[in-house]
Amino acid sequence: MTTNSAGLSKCLEKAELIGSPDSLETAPCDSSSKNEHGKQPLQGLKLASHKVLERAQLTGRLKCSKCNGSRMFYCYTCFSLVGVSQQEIPTIKLPIKVDIIKHPNETDGKSTAVHAKLIAPHDVTIYTYPCIPEYEGERHRVALVFPGPGSLTVEEMSKRLIEIEQKSSLSSQEEPCPKRAKHDKEAKNTGSPEGPLRDCPLQRVVFIDSTWNQTNKIITDERLQALVQVELKTRKTCFWRHQKGSPDTYLATIEAIYYFLKDYHEQCLAQEYQGEYDNLLFFYSYLHQLINKAKHSAGKL
Repeated sequence: MTTNSAGLSKCLEKAELIGSPDSLETAPCDSSSKNEHGKQPLQGLKLASHKVLERAQLTGRLKCSKCNGSRMFYCYTCFSLVGVSQQEIPTIKLPIKVDIIKHPNETDGKSTAVHAKLIAPHDVTIYTYPCIPEYEGERHRVALVFPGPGSLTVEEMSKRLIEIEQKSSLSSQEEPCPKRAKHDKEAKNTGSPEGPLRDCPLQRVVFIDSTWNQTNKIITDERLQALVQVELKTRKTCFWRHQKGSPDTYLATIEAIYYFLKDYHEQCLAQEYQGEYDNLLFFYSYLHQLINKAKHSAGKL
């Protein structure tokens, strides 16, 4: 993005270097097909106060204690906070594990994957391709979020995983395995005793962190082929770094994680969503606000 405004250029440059979104790039913002937050994106979220980020921004860049890189808010290379403490930012517990497969050529500073790792450190793992976890034998517990002709909605995903689990269960009954049976029993009881989580065997969801023109190498990897594929077809991006030719349903990584979990909460757990995962957008919403202010000041909006 180019501009004649020095102020805007400086602000946008800051946003990029502190780990701004992202990689899965798209266009004008709308949180869903029904524009659930009205005309202003990212409104109505239950977020922790951004005052800590405002203070850190006034302080300016600091060196990461691990890699010595110049960073603001956090180090996107080391996945560690810079200039703010862990106690000052929100952390949340996710209902399922999140695996992020990052393309080796993806620019760290433009990826929002780090946001998820910082906010949900115990539930999010980031791998750099070709390093991919072993999902063989777990396909009824794992889903891959990526658009495509065979992709399902979250609700359809739940039904498909149940079907796969039932087929797997029938097969396992032919050759009983006490250890596996115990594991399946424990997996079904990870939610509340009466909760519908028992009906949806999903335990892990996979996201690809890459620019869209680099995704083919990862999405065609044979290790991912057996996974149920999910597309968030009704969600639209708020990301400001638009990749020409991409539809606005192609989401930034952190957006995809957030919207998937929200749909999972409502459609699979059958619970009313009350902002449980909104803080996943803690950094993203602040950067969005920062860049929009700069654009307004420069007369670009």
